[in-house]
Amino acid sequence: MSQNPSSQPSQQHSDERFTSHIGVIAGMIALAVATRLIPHPWNVTAVTAVALFGGAMLRDWRLALIVPLTAMWLSDVVLNNLIYAQYFDGFVLWHSDLAWTYAAVALTVLLGRTLLSRRRGVLRVAGVSVTASSLFFVLTNLGVWASGLLYPLTAAGLLACYIAAIPFNAQQIVGDLVWCAVLFSGYALVCRHLPSARSRQRAALT
Repeated sequence: MSQNPSSQPSQQHSDERFTSHIGVIAGMIALAVATRLIPHPWNVTAVTAVALFGGAMLRDWRLALIVPLTAMWLSDVVLNNLIYAQYFDGFVLWHSDLAWTYAAVALTVLLGRTLLSRRRGVLRVAGVSVTASSLFFVLTNLGVWASGLLYPLTAAGLLACYIAAIPFNAQQIVGDLVWCAVLFSGYALVCRHLPSARSRQRAALT
């Protein structure tokens, strides 16, 4: 049976959109993984920015979650089995201490989806970025305290845990703001100055 010629442009457009979509998603994952693996100040990575950007721009909420969580998992596998291998027995694909961090990342996607999917002004993106950094600080350090390994399971121990983590949180706030500026401003600039790429970028993200 011969193919209807009129269907070929539509099929080609669909294939191009799929390729662009996969390319954008792979690029976001690669960026988040790379910033965790290369030398960097503590907590200064693109993960939070990728989670917010994906939550704001990807229509499918499942993809929005998969992108940063996949990046976290892939980089954790490398870090835990190469850089921090002395702390584990054998090859590690997952350990329970990661649950708090992954929960923070998932909630960051929700922040992007609820607060940035329709309006993305500079001040709004900056405010949501700081909120996401603070959420990460609260949840991950609650997990550190709850493990009972470093601090006593008392109110004083919880307070000490949070105080000790303040310098790391300050670094993360700055890093998240920078990476959010890179992703959101970069996308806006592409759409504004390269009209021919605007439709392709939007098709890839929606």
